[in-house]
Amino acid sequence: MTHPGYDVDRIRWHFPALHEGAAHFDGPGGSQVPDTVATAVVETLTAAISNRGTVTPAERRADRIVVEARAAMGDLLAVDPGGVVFGRSATELTFHLARTLSQGWGPGDEVVVSRLDHDANIRPWVIAAEAAGATVRWADFDPASGELSADAVDAVVSDRTRLVAVTAASNLIGTRPDIPAVAEVAHAAGALLWVDGVHATAHVLTDVPASGADFWVCSPYKFLGPHHGVLAAAPELLETLHPAKLLPSSDAVPERFELGTLPYELLAGTTAAVDFLADLALTDPSHARRDRLVSSFAALEEHEESLLAALEERLRAIPGLTAHSNAKLRTPTLLVTVEGHDPQELRAGLAERGVNAPAGHFYAWECSHHLGLGATGGLRMGLAPYTNADDVDRLATGLEQICGGGR
Repeated sequence: MTHPGYDVDRIRWHFPALHEGAAHFDGPGGSQVPDTVATAVVETLTAAISNRGTVTPAERRADRIVVEARAAMGDLLAVDPGGVVFGRSATELTFHLARTLSQGWGPGDEVVVSRLDHDANIRPWVIAAEAAGATVRWADFDPASGELSADAVDAVVSDRTRLVAVTAASNLIGTRPDIPAVAEVAHAAGALLWVDGVHATAHVLTDVPASGADFWVCSPYKFLGPHHGVLAAAPELLETLHPAKLLPSSDAVPERFELGTLPYELLAGTTAAVDFLADLALTDPSHARRDRLVSSFAALEEHEESLLAALEERLRAIPGLTAHSNAKLRTPTLLVTVEGHDPQELRAGLAERGVNAPAGHFYAWECSHHLGLGATGGLRMGLAPYTNADDVDRLATGLEQICGGGR
């Protein structure tokens, strides 16, 4: 049963893309966008804008947009806005910080990465470690359950570990590792913890300090916003890092990590996306935005879990279907394969029926191979705030028609 304060029809009304008629299960690759976000982007692009400053209205408008976007992301992630860094993407930010952090690494140092992760939280660290002469150690997850335990991380951490990189939720199979427990392991060894929160932030209320993460990256376009990336860390930690930058550019935190002029229209859209998320459950608008986000995410999780349970019940009746999303704690994301059917065939068959569910490895290269799926991967179905029961029925019915079975 969906949370009583969650009106999915009201929410869907704000998504122009849904008027085209498709049922969207492609949210893990990028969600659809509400009208308020599009309006914020357009209004920024059509208003007078300039580089940030205090002299002209255009300069002040740019500065206000940046300040408001940092505050919005601070509320969403429960962090100090002064530690919010904007970049082209989570991948770019990870590469940028990997180069910066690895300046102090050398032979004998170690970096721990996980096979559960998107390659954006693996390859930057592998490349940085190789350049520094450091060793990469791998934490493996259980392919049967999809679980990555803190013990598995602990098994490869040592007193030479400088950084542990792990996902807060797998973009391929949805697994949500126990990040606070992993943080304890990393910090006990004197290492920093870098968390890829790209997939998790869209589905689970995020509290970066409570998670124990030293760095948290995410992407607004996964949670109803525009295409760019966000990094959050304590300002005092960022003060200790000195990235390569242009000489005249600001050395203040967080600006020292932002390369070039910020995309003001995307930042305005990000603020609008956070505001939309805060109002999912129609909470009292006089309450603080963080409080409204807490209530809205509680309602969102209940809504998505209810639909996920209904979808899984239907899928279990399909002959030859194997679910690879089996962790006890996970996002509403399913990866499946069906005996005798190529994942791309399933994708195409669903598309013919107006259901968008992509197939592949989705850059979770190590994860897909560890599951035995290789470069082919599987069919991925992800729920979003705008998913409703009719969408789920259309998806399940489509797979039943393609594969046989069901009811």
